[in-house]
Amino acid sequence: MTTKAGAKDIKQHAATIWKRLKERWPDARCTLDFKSPLELLVAAVLSAQCTDERVNQVTKGLFRKYKTARDYASAKPQELEQDIRSTGFYRNKAKNILGAAKILQERHEGRVPDTMDELVELPGVARKTANVLLGTAFGKAEGVVVDTHVHRLSRRLALTEHDDPVKIERDLMALFPRRDWTALGHTLVLHGRHVCRARKPLCGECVLNDICPSSER
Repeated sequence: MTTKAGAKDIKQHAATIWKRLKERWPDARCTLDFKSPLELLVAAVLSAQCTDERVNQVTKGLFRKYKTARDYASAKPQELEQDIRSTGFYRNKAKNILGAAKILQERHEGRVPDTMDELVELPGVARKTANVLLGTAFGKAEGVVVDTHVHRLSRRLALTEHDDPVKIERDLMALFPRRDWTALGHTLVLHGRHVCRARKPLCGECVLNDICPSSER
């Protein structure tokens, strides 16, 4: 692979990127507020096409009102819809939360499962959300979260040539140690939000400026 710093092995390029980003964002973490796997599950469902800041505002009251999977499963759909309305797409999100809660009650004794196969069976939970839950709530690195920020940065930094999230995740998993997969996702998201923005990336402030093939400096 060729970068602005010259020809480099892709794994060495990835290692350099990771070293610099860890130094830049040493405290990167999930920015959704939660105290249990169930709360993180609900917050992650609500975060679809919504900012984490807005979700955290909504879940302050939501988590006081609904404390268990049973509470969600027995909720009135229209009432739950109003409780989460400001997160957008509230009807579909309420349907997913209710559906997931019922499955948790029926199959998992009200607990959020900690395997990929079981998580992706829940309504509103695809592989990205499952990775968030596994890595953040259970400390299990099964993959790398690929959201819009991770997707954008992976391509800009030439860590992948793919556009499909599943293939991007596969490339990232091959380039970075398993122990770093969860932190990698959080760090790339943070860097994407604050520096490597979609429309106007702040290349002059970026610690990767000299090795980024997409740098606009």
